[in-house]
Amino acid sequence: MQRHILIPLIVACALFMENMDSTVLATSLPAIATDIGENPLALKLALTSYLVGLAIFIPISGWVADRYGSRTIFAWAIVVFLAGSLLCAASSTLTFFVIARFIQGIGGAMMVPVGRLVLLKTVPKSGLVAALNFLTIPALIGPIIGPPLGGLITQYFNWRGIFLINVPISILGLYLVLRHIPNLREDELPPLDLRGFVLLGFGLSLVMLGLSALGGHLLPASIVAASIVLGALCLAAYARHARRSAAPVIDLSLLRYATFRAGVVGGSLFRIGAGATPFLLPLMFQLGFGLDPFHSGLLTCTTAIGAMFMKALTVRILKRYGFRQVLIVNALVSSCALAIYGLFTATTPHAVVIAILILSGCLRSLHFTAVGAIGFAEVGKDLMSQASGVQSMTQRLAQSLGVAAGAYALELSSYIQGHTSIVAADFWPAFLTVGLISAASVFYNVALPRDAGAELSGKARDPKDTTVL
Repeated sequence: MQRHILIPLIVACALFMENMDSTVLATSLPAIATDIGENPLALKLALTSYLVGLAIFIPISGWVADRYGSRTIFAWAIVVFLAGSLLCAASSTLTFFVIARFIQGIGGAMMVPVGRLVLLKTVPKSGLVAALNFLTIPALIGPIIGPPLGGLITQYFNWRGIFLINVPISILGLYLVLRHIPNLREDELPPLDLRGFVLLGFGLSLVMLGLSALGGHLLPASIVAASIVLGALCLAAYARHARRSAAPVIDLSLLRYATFRAGVVGGSLFRIGAGATPFLLPLMFQLGFGLDPFHSGLLTCTTAIGAMFMKALTVRILKRYGFRQVLIVNALVSSCALAIYGLFTATTPHAVVIAILILSGCLRSLHFTAVGAIGFAEVGKDLMSQASGVQSMTQRLAQSLGVAAGAYALELSSYIQGHTSIVAADFWPAFLTVGLISAASVFYNVALPRDAGAELSGKARDPKDTTVL
């Protein structure tokens, strides 16, 4: 099999494992909460702890891969992710579960970004959109089968079994990586920016911890406030450090490119809404509408079915209309579809729910591919490691912020309406909130030049467009 096909398939194996794991967990949150004696909303820490692990270690994934070899790091990342999965299956308390998910995050931080870095370094720019598009097709199988499979295992067996699914997938992925992934290295590397790594890692983890615990009575208010303030100070100190460092762990100067800003900052705003839905939808279907985990999973997975369908059309759409027009229109329409989730009731016909979820999945899939590619439109191969690390980090941070924002809006809605527990009426403000945040990404898309990303989409660049990117 040709390398330009085989490498995306191998990286997709890692994406499959990661994506299925997250979707399986989201469907099973109510059952896990009952088993370990916690409020279902407290389980958001299990979701965000994984993303905290990603936030800390993704910034150095590119440097580590360039230093020790992409195949070596990819293989070890799969091993660590598998170890975290086994620890999750053995968890009996929230604290142990959160720690196990953090270990999974360490593996994921090295696994997917390093795999994508190999892809970026081995595929020419003219074929990058098609490669990224092809890459995500096998990975989308995870979100399709994850929710109903997780619901099935949770309802008829035990939720711990959902983490054991990673065992055979990890073994297969490890074999393919060791056999087929090139061990790409860089001969000359600057020293690791250890000070920047510490500042950025502590800053991101403290801010995310504080936001995740906000309003949930999981930690004292003083600790929550201190985490957010201290984390923000660390991030500010990192920004100052990065401007003075010759080789910062995250090169903020990449944001000078309009296409990179749209892909990273605008894409992150959009992903906040998308990151909230795997958390909010299963809770609404189960706690609000009284569905069992299996049927909740069947409904939830239809979003991924829509995403799978759209993959066959993405390249054609981008070539026909260009990145800027697609990103502007799609951001608004997708955000509206997200807010419409809040109009679902227990009596809404499932056919209507499924149709809206499939449409939303199509729109979201188109947007993810577009923002994932546009960020690399002006980035040279010498900065691919940096750009890949930044994009991977911000994607996961946005997902975490989506969970935090959705959970906080849900808790606040319940409090304002005087409900002692979460009910169906509490969900529409949460979906409206994350929908508005997602729609805010349009401001970065509007700022793009008309022919931005023309080389990636195959759409001829207008010679009259002299806009400096």
